[in-house]
Amino acid sequence: MLFYLCGSWQQRPRQIEVVRPFDGQVLDTVPQATGHDVTLAIESLREGARQMRALTGSERCAILRRAVQLLHDREAELAQVISQEEGKILAEGRLEATRARETLDYSADEARRLCGEMVPLDGAPSGAGRLGFTLRVPCGIVAAITPFNFPLNLVAHKVGPALAAGNAVLLKPASDTPLSALKLVEILLEAGLPPLAIACLTGPGHELGQAICTHPLVRKISFTGSHEIGEAICRMAGVKRVTMELGSNSPVIVLPDADLEQAAKLVTASGYSNAGQVCISAQRVFVIRSVYHDFLDELAPRVESLRTGDPLDPATQMGPMVREADARRVEAWIGEAVAGGARVVAGGGRQGTLHQPTLLADVPPTQRVSCEELFGPAVAVTPVADLSEAIELANASRYGLAASLFTRDLPSALRFVREVESGNLHVNWGTQWRADLMPYGGLKDSGLGKEGPRHAILEMTEEKMVVFHP
Repeated sequence: MLFYLCGSWQQRPRQIEVVRPFDGQVLDTVPQATGHDVTLAIESLREGARQMRALTGSERCAILRRAVQLLHDREAELAQVISQEEGKILAEGRLEATRARETLDYSADEARRLCGEMVPLDGAPSGAGRLGFTLRVPCGIVAAITPFNFPLNLVAHKVGPALAAGNAVLLKPASDTPLSALKLVEILLEAGLPPLAIACLTGPGHELGQAICTHPLVRKISFTGSHEIGEAICRMAGVKRVTMELGSNSPVIVLPDADLEQAAKLVTASGYSNAGQVCISAQRVFVIRSVYHDFLDELAPRVESLRTGDPLDPATQMGPMVREADARRVEAWIGEAVAGGARVVAGGGRQGTLHQPTLLADVPPTQRVSCEELFGPAVAVTPVADLSEAIELANASRYGLAASLFTRDLPSALRFVREVESGNLHVNWGTQWRADLMPYGGLKDSGLGKEGPRHAILEMTEEKMVVFHP
């Protein structure tokens, strides 16, 4: 495929191979952009931003609605692309394609709702007789830097609100999974988006990222990825608006009165979908000792039964990791945990990019598999004395993106939501749950700002204060 900038699809001499994680088959190639391409793109996006600002909310809504219909028409094709380039099973690819369509649909809704508010100036001693209100205006150029693990929906979460708010967008997808993003650009252009209102550049983040983040015409940066890269972006960005969706190692707490069968089912779903490559995957499970072994007895057979293999095979329940280096890292962390006193209850093996779904028990909370972000198909289970110890361990992390609790006791649930330091809290469900319209974001090193179309638009617009004086 070609990349898109300055209103046209373009090629470059250097190419990047996009490979299928399952078997290394080359799916396609994309051009490798340079810092000069970033400059060219931003110069054209300046005119695109002017054109987008001139569109009415109704016109921006209509463009996004047409894109929604095109996404619906091409859902099966997009699911295949997602599954092939990222490695998630086809059912998960279909779900992501559906969610991306819904995300753009929510964004279209918000294009019609963008507004300021009245300010009661007569509440101030000097405000008598004055009329005050705010206006929300587009930032101008929004840079969207997206990860590999949800190559379509996380692009939609940045591009949809940015366009709904009247901005132009510079999109930099992950080098491992650029095809879904390029397909979305095709769809948006077919839907009537002004050709200069978007650019999509493929290439290495270390080169393109600096050129994007330091350019003075980029007014807003929305990034999803690791904490380390997010921190580097914030340093480079200077006085710009930033949204950072960063790492996590989501805790789950299981109390004695929980439905253990339901808890085991949902920990399995939250811990191993997309081979654990989800920022809100269940990674650390703290179980009260009185039900610890009963919970493991419920969880272990579920993990053992997960079938791995070709993500396009309907019988496959978990596909490969995106890179073999990541699978080797997961294998190494599991080995460290076992050397530190943990035991493997299920899984543990690896073949290339396919790492078996792995369940670890008796995990010391100081092990990396528990206290850092694993981003792979392993769940670490640790016994605790009571809810107080579980909350203390849940909070003993630099991250705070998602957490969950299983209990039938309302006071325990209320204590959990008040005391656990996390941006997304779930009671009697797994950590890996998100409605695409909700405010989504983390605390501590898990990031800054919120996603979800309505909430993202507030961060992709600027506010003017208007005062009419008598």
